[in-house]
Amino acid sequence: MTSQDSTRSGAEVAVVPLPGSVKADSFELPFRQFILKVHARCNLSCTYCYVYHMADQTWRDRPFRMSSETVQQTACRISEHVDQYELQFVRVVLHGGEPLLAGADFLAELAATIRAAVNPKCNIDFSLQTNGILLTPANLDVILRHNIGVGVSLDGIPADHDRRRIYLDGRGSYQEVAKGLRVLASPPYRRLYRGILTTIDLDADPVETYRHLVDFAPPLVDLLLPHGNWSCPPPRRTPDEATPYADWLVAVFDQWYHAASPRPRIRIFEEIIHLLLGGASRAESVGLTPSTLIVVETDGSLEQVDALKSAYDGAAATGLHVSRNPFGDALRHPAIASRQLGVAGLSKECQKCPIVRICGGGYYPHRYRSGSGFNNPSVYCPDLKTLIAHISRQMTADLAPLLSR
Repeated sequence: MTSQDSTRSGAEVAVVPLPGSVKADSFELPFRQFILKVHARCNLSCTYCYVYHMADQTWRDRPFRMSSETVQQTACRISEHVDQYELQFVRVVLHGGEPLLAGADFLAELAATIRAAVNPKCNIDFSLQTNGILLTPANLDVILRHNIGVGVSLDGIPADHDRRRIYLDGRGSYQEVAKGLRVLASPPYRRLYRGILTTIDLDADPVETYRHLVDFAPPLVDLLLPHGNWSCPPPRRTPDEATPYADWLVAVFDQWYHAASPRPRIRIFEEIIHLLLGGASRAESVGLTPSTLIVVETDGSLEQVDALKSAYDGAAATGLHVSRNPFGDALRHPAIASRQLGVAGLSKECQKCPIVRICGGGYYPHRYRSGSGFNNPSVYCPDLKTLIAHISRQMTADLAPLLSR
């Protein structure tokens, strides 16, 4: 990648202006999650992948694997950030592409380099997100020695998974992923198992999908809305008030909520429940908790959340680089600063909404519309309202007898 490519900031301004005379550095919160794109290629070609099959194609010009020099620079920048803000806990997520294509030994060396650079008073949680194909005992032995947690992507029953999570030649990947998951869930690797990530497919039966995921005994399930926006809507997300994604999620919620223990945590449901009870969100998909994550690409470029690649080419770019910019510079980038403003950083329509504290405007990449950038409600607005209302009604019914005593 050329220096010109690595510093471009996108084709259009796509941020909410900072209100009044507020300065970016007057409310900045330090980054606590560092997403490292350790390998820019993948051994799958999933049909809905935002990296390879959506608007942004910057992956084509980036090195396959993060260099040792970039790893060292990143370690120094994380250390610098930890010291500056006196952080006691940070997360480092190894991502791709497929991070295990970089090699388990490379990932182990990366983790060791960062641990050696960062003040030992700061606890570092390492994890990787993988498609599961390379979860062999040999790789997991290395990962286990370096205490790197593992999350796996699986999209339900074999037929549903194989329709979307495919190899370049069109073959499905379910059997290899299921094999890797079973190894991960077995002793001695079970303690590394962070959970399963599933992208919602409206053609898949929601209850059947949920029950199949539970068969792998995940501690956590992340049910993700497909990436899309107002200019490029996700499947069946039409301008009307239909709520196909809420309907799908409600069916899963009812199964999950009434299930006997033990059951996996489901992040989106837990976050909404926590918010309805007056808590703060711990995820960007709902709620108003400020964004505190930054992405380091394989070439060392600093980027915003990588799901922005679904919006337009260069949407995630900041023009910053780990070799010349401390992470504090990224905190003052207008797009990142606007996502630390809470309600003030949302569209006027969202600010007037009675459930804004719960919804939080929806996931930032899903608000994009050509011409107005991200200054819009989520393209999933009707679905979020319906899902939140359903969960609220269930909780109100359950709490009513206790509150009437």
